Amino acid sequence: MKLIVFDCDGTLVDGQHLIIDAMQSACRVCDTAYPGDEAIRQIVGLSLMEAIGICHPGESEATHLALKDAFVARFQELRKLDDVPEPLFDGVKEVIESLSEAGYLLGIATGKSRRGLEITLKNHGLSDYFLTLNTADDGPGKPHPSMLLNAMQDVGAMAENTFMIGDTTYDIHMAQAAKVRAVGVTWGYHEPEKLMQAGADHMIDHISHLRKILDETVL
Repeated sequence: MKLIVFDCDGTLVDGQHLIIDAMQSACRVCDTAYPGDEAIRQIVGLSLMEAIGICHPGESEATHLALKDAFVARFQELRKLDDVPEPLFDGVKEVIESLSEAGYLLGIATGKSRRGLEITLKNHGLSDYFLTLNTADDGPGKPHPSMLLNAMQDVGAMAENTFMIGDTTYDIHMAQAAKVRAVGVTWGYHEPEKLMQAGADHMIDHISHLRKILDETVL
């Protein structure tokens, strides 16, 4: 059986609007410089504290912790909106349903918190499709292979039967560290060229192209 593990933000959902808003708010609350939208997009996928450290390398640990708390507070406020700006990318739900019906084992490896991931999946009616969920709450973040190793253990899959689908170099490097196949997507937050340079085994321009790669890959 083939295990297909998806990143979330930038791969399944376009979560940048929530993340950017929350980081802008956190910087205002903590009176620190906002690093810019593009800098924020580049750290999507990392655990929150690691992302804050990259965006604010000159700040103290106390400031990093304050930024984290302010970010989480604003993010939770945004989650309560009637129209949460976190849409699925085109075709995602149809492909997830199709893969599940075809017998593929599905999982997620994300820098989101477990609570955040569960809310996202519930909002889009996807909670029942994934057999293994691995988040920033469960251990080392990307590009450490821990989340993929846990996913394979959860469902009894072998590395040679596992694919990681993601939009950042962190996803590609995590896949390499876990010795699984890496599929880069072009609609996310890192440039496709960076994913290819990082060593992606395949690149796709639309989620509907994934099935062909999975079906044709000889294990």
